[in-house]
Order: sequence, then structure tokens, then C-alpha cells
Amino acid sequence: MSLKDKLAVLPEQPGCYLMKDEFGDIIYVGKAKVIKNRVRSYFTGSHDRKTQLLVSEITDFEYIVTSSDLDALLLELTLIKKHNPKYNVMLKDDKSYPYIKITEDEHPRLIITRKLKKDKGKYFGPYPNAYAAQETKKLLDRIFPLRKCRTIPKSVCLYYHIDQCLAPCVNDIPEEKTKKMVDGITRFLSGTGYEEIKRDLKQKMEKASNELNFEKAKEYRDQIQHIEKVMEKQKIFLNDTTDCDIFGYAFDKGWMCIQVFFIRQGKLIERNVSLFPFYNVAEEDFLTFIGSFYLQKHHPIPKEIFIPKTIDKELVSELLNAKVYQPKIGKKKDLVTLANKNAKVALSEKFALIERDEERTIKAIERLGELLNIETPHRIEAFDNSNILGTDPVSAMVVFTDGKPDKKEYRKYKIQTVEGPDDYASMREVIRRRYTRLLKENGRLPDLILVDGGKGQLSVAQDVLENELGLIIPTAGLVKDENHRSSYLVIGDPPKEIAMKRNSQEFYLLQRIQDEVHRFAISFHRSIRGKTMLKSILDEIPGVGPKRKKQLMTHFGTIKKMKEATEEQFIEAGMPKNVAENLVVHLSRKEE
Repeated sequence: MSLKDKLAVLPEQPGCYLMKDEFGDIIYVGKAKVIKNRVRSYFTGSHDRKTQLLVSEITDFEYIVTSSDLDALLLELTLIKKHNPKYNVMLKDDKSYPYIKITEDEHPRLIITRKLKKDKGKYFGPYPNAYAAQETKKLLDRIFPLRKCRTIPKSVCLYYHIDQCLAPCVNDIPEEKTKKMVDGITRFLSGTGYEEIKRDLKQKMEKASNELNFEKAKEYRDQIQHIEKVMEKQKIFLNDTTDCDIFGYAFDKGWMCIQVFFIRQGKLIERNVSLFPFYNVAEEDFLTFIGSFYLQKHHPIPKEIFIPKTIDKELVSELLNAKVYQPKIGKKKDLVTLANKNAKVALSEKFALIERDEERTIKAIERLGELLNIETPHRIEAFDNSNILGTDPVSAMVVFTDGKPDKKEYRKYKIQTVEGPDDYASMREVIRRRYTRLLKENGRLPDLILVDGGKGQLSVAQDVLENELGLIIPTAGLVKDENHRSSYLVIGDPPKEIAMKRNSQEFYLLQRIQDEVHRFAISFHRSIRGKTMLKSILDEIPGVGPKRKKQLMTHFGTIKKMKEATEEQFIEAGMPKNVAENLVVHLSRKEE
């Protein structure tokens, strides 16, 4: 059934739709109150550039009808998590925030964690970043000397000597004392106890000063200053100390920005900024974002959530089972307005960056396609070989999609059929292996292939592709000058040089591709050569197998230290006497 036929019979019901490309891969998942209207909208009317790109890749779609808009939203979140479509970029960020935790142990610890577990520990946060959490923990460690060690040792450690641990390893700590410290930390992190702690420290400082113990008085003074420094970073916005999240958003030119203010104990402790392209109705994508934010990224749901008036409040409340408000007056309305304003400013900055980035990427590949007289090369695969005098020959391939490196698509190759430094034969083998496999797996072929080298490498690649595999793929050679820098392209049969402006973005793109594939090939070759060198030195020594080799490397760290070691030191490393003797003899010969 054609797309036109499928569009004609779409249902007028809520549900989800899944857009597919020519390989059957799901590239976008969306939800709609009316599937028929929403899916048809992609294929009618005018769209911005990025939506045009999405539509150009759609060759098929399917849909799932649901009983309600809420069910459609929940299903959409599930499908995106399952299929991870490339155009649903807004839900791919798995950033987590640090929390301070008091563990539930008999002798509790104060730790920083990014995982919220359903245990008996007490969690506080989230904190703006790891530094803010570390600074707060550092302050509390000075004031409340809880246990620091992960496992209780048999003797006291440094923390005991600097008064940051009561040493439960050797001392009996009264349960009341531990509880008092935990309560103090809890009050402080809840925002209610820091004034009390300041008063207590001030009294101790004055007492120490009166006793002429000025060093101790200075320590208390520093702790007071540290408290003030930590707390002044948390600007108070509200008299109401109820924990809440405040959302604002803005959209323009197919992009959306959503900002979240985390208010805890009346203080703004964090702002989350998410920028992403959207292909649906703005309010619909906002609902998808907020569902993912809490249900899939596992941000803790606060007591209250405030959202702009354009969003379906009842749907959010039902989705999250939380109290959701759309304030009309007062400080909280001002904060929603402020979040909206910040989102609009962030979008303006994003558009400026997009223009620069598109010049370097999308527009660069468009001009490169025009220059080579081919279709725009959205996917470019580049190859380079690496060896030293023919030893451990390897090859590497990098992929650039829409002008950007796509590192998950990179591939490494050990040359299997070539002996000696034969760059042409190595290129022939790798091109054959790469595209034979793609044909077998029905994988996506590139729009342009680049080989590092001139007419010889290009001729070899074209011969394999056209005469052996029957593939017609634009292929070009990247030629370097005498200083090993990108110089020009050769393409065609017979090959001809392509003149390029050295200050053009398409030329800079080719430089980046050539530098990246060279870096990738060299790093792979170094790792292989390092393993070969290690094998050639140790594996020829009688009595040294894989286990003992690992044991030696763990103990000594480097071959250099082994060459300097004595027989007794090898025995200390766990080697039998005869093996220790063999190691000394063989390694000393290598040194000579």
C-alpha cells in the first residue's frame, strides 16, 4: 500500500504514529489527539528545513490507536525509550544530578550520589552540579565527624587525626551522639538548621578565643565563613518553603527550549535548560518532555509543579499524579514568566550558533556535493591505512553524518591478506570487506567515499566497488601536500583534480575528516603495536603464560621496571624461582 493510500484511511482517534525510513528503521515517534490530522500535516503545506529533512526520509509509517490522550502520551514515552529514534533527540539526554545522602548504616556516612535508591538512606538535593554538592559535603564533614571509610578498618585513619571522624573502628560511639549528628545534618540540608549551627560555632569560637586557643578559634571562624559562602549562593525567591519545580518554554523556527527552576526550601538550587528540534505541535511536545523528565529520567516529583497557562494542566496532573498549578498572580507567576523569558533568550543564542554550525556542516556538504556534481553527501565514509615498515598493518574508517563525526559508526580493521607495506592492497582488502558486509546485511550505503591518498588508492577503491561488487558510489581521493596537510581532491575515471578554495567551509570539512580518520587509524595501530611488543618480549620467556604475564604487569606496571628488577623481586611478585631466573636472564638480554 502506498503512502497516499495509507494517509487516506487514517483514523480520527488519539494514538501514536511511528515514521520509518527506507530500511524499515523507526526514525520518529509522535502522539496526536487525532492521528489523521497530525500525520497528514507532515505531507501537506510548508515546513521548516529540518522537518523537510525528516519528511524526505519517511517511506512508511504505522500507528497505534489509544483510548485517550493520556494513554497516547504514556505509549509515546514507552516507544521512544524502546526504539530510540534519531529524530526524537529531546529525550536522549540522560543527565543526572548529584544528591547528598546519609546512609542507613549503624555508623552512617555522608556521601555524594547520582542514583536515587529505594533504601532507608536520606537524600538531599538535587544540587546544581557536582562542585556545589562537594562544597556542601566538605563543610558538613568539618562540622559533623561521621565515618568516612567505605568499610570499617582495623585502625584509625587520617580523618580521625584531623577531627573529621569519631573512629568507630576503635571507639564505642553512643547511639545518641550519632543521632544528634544525623539530625544536625538533616536540619542543615533541609534549610532550617544552618543559623543554629552558626550560633553554636560562634560560641565555640569565642570560648576558644577567651582561652587563648587562637588556632582553634580561627578554625571555627573559617567554618562560619564557609557556611555563609555556601548559603549565599542559594538566592531566596519565595517565602513559601514548599518544594516545587517551575517550567517555562519558548519555541521558534522548529526549535523549542524548556527551562525548569528547581525551588527547594524557598531557594533556587538549580536551573535545567533543554534545547531541541520539535516536529509536533509545541504544546504536545512540551507534554512529552515533562513526562520523560519525571517518568524516564527519574527526576524526583516535588510537592508542587507550576506550568504555563497554554499547557493542559489536567493531563499533566493525571500523568504525574501530582499537584499542578498555573499561577495567575504573585511571585510564582513571575517565576513562570521568568522561565519563559529565559527560554526565549536561550533560543536566540541557539539560532546564532545554529547559523554558524550549519555553515560548517549542512551548507558545507551541500556545496561539496555541488562541487563534485553529486547529490548532497549526507553520509560520508573515509578510510586510512597505518603501518610501520609493513608491521601490524591496520586500517580505519570514520563516518561523518551531515558534516559531523558519527563515532558509533567508526570501524577498525586488522589487515589479514597483505604482507609488507602495500598500501594499495590494504585499501583493496578493506573496501572489499566493508561493502561486502553492508550488501549482505542490507546496511545503509554512503553518499560519498573518501580514501586517504591520490589516484592509486582511488583507482583501487573504484575497481573493488564497481567491478567486484557492482556498486556505483561517488568515490574521491584526499591528497596531502609535502607538509602532510590536506591539499586537493581527485575524483572520476580517469581521475581529475578538483580545485577548492582553501578558506571555504567545504575544504575545512574535508580537513576535519582527513585529520579524524588519520587520528583514528594511528591510535588503533599504536594499540596493536603495543600489544605485539608486549607479547614478543614476555611470551618467549619459558614459564610465563597469560596469567603470569598479567600478574607481572599488575605488580611492576611496565616492561622497563621488569628489566630493572632482581630475581628476589620477581619471587616477591609471585614467580617461582626458576621462572624468576628466566625473567632476569631474558630481560637482561633484551636490555643489551
